[in-house]
Amino acid sequence: MCVVEGDAKIASQLLEKKWDYIFFTGSVNIGEIVAVSAAKNLTPYTLELGGKSPAIIDRNTDLKLVSKRIVWGKFLNSGQTCVAPDYLIVHKSIKGTLIKELIDRIELTFDKNFDNTSDITAIVNEKNFNRLTELIKENKIIYGGKSDRENRYIFPTIIDSPKMDSNIMKEEIFGPILPVLSFEKLEDIDNIINKNPNPLALYVFSNNKKFTETVINRYSFGGGSINDTIVHLANSRLPFGGVGNSGIGSYHGKLSFELFSHKKSIVNRSTWFDNNLRYAPYKNKLSLVRKLMKYLVF
Repeated sequence: MCVVEGDAKIASQLLEKKWDYIFFTGSVNIGEIVAVSAAKNLTPYTLELGGKSPAIIDRNTDLKLVSKRIVWGKFLNSGQTCVAPDYLIVHKSIKGTLIKELIDRIELTFDKNFDNTSDITAIVNEKNFNRLTELIKENKIIYGGKSDRENRYIFPTIIDSPKMDSNIMKEEIFGPILPVLSFEKLEDIDNIINKNPNPLALYVFSNNKKFTETVINRYSFGGGSINDTIVHLANSRLPFGGVGNSGIGSYHGKLSFELFSHKKSIVNRSTWFDNNLRYAPYKNKLSLVRKLMKYLVF
């Protein structure tokens, strides 16, 4: 069974039925409903729930390349992908330079005045268009902020240092809005990520191997990339899925077949010989069994 989030009534009716397996992609709120409904019938399930996926940018890196890969990953499909970088955590010393590089790359990619909309994707519906424009209004805009209600276009927008208790930092953005926060030490990153733990993806940009290893081992997340965005999703040999708040279970390639398959264990014994040692009564057998156990490998 595949649950569709868009029509809650249909999803609710489907969840009342008994299924062999349930696979759901969508929000945390609906994921909780799916999990509760599945539990009533002891139905196994996989949840891919997204979340706020950070991109951490160290000062030891090529900012032109970083901006190219972040702009591609963030604004692909106008940010409407589950593994889009949701926000940036940038070393304080390079924040201003990176923002300039991001703006240059946005204008190179989408045209400075956004007159060419061939590479701009419309927001999926009016409800989400309204939600995203409200998020923009609530925050300090570094760049962008323009929108076209008639065509449901929201043009690439960069937000400066939103408060952690603001709506833009509490909910998955799922749109072309990029908040930029800064850090000086690892504890600063802790304070940010721990507000939205277990993201579906995490990205780290650095030429410092020690820093990248520290980051990927320090935080719990579904999957991610070093010095790039989204590309881990394209590798069918890598399991894809969330952890904790961002989902349960993983799939892709061969793992997808395994996910929807039940491994049925069968032992086929011959009938020409049957060792009576395992059968009761066990009088005078235990000492022999103990000796045999020393040589058997299970």
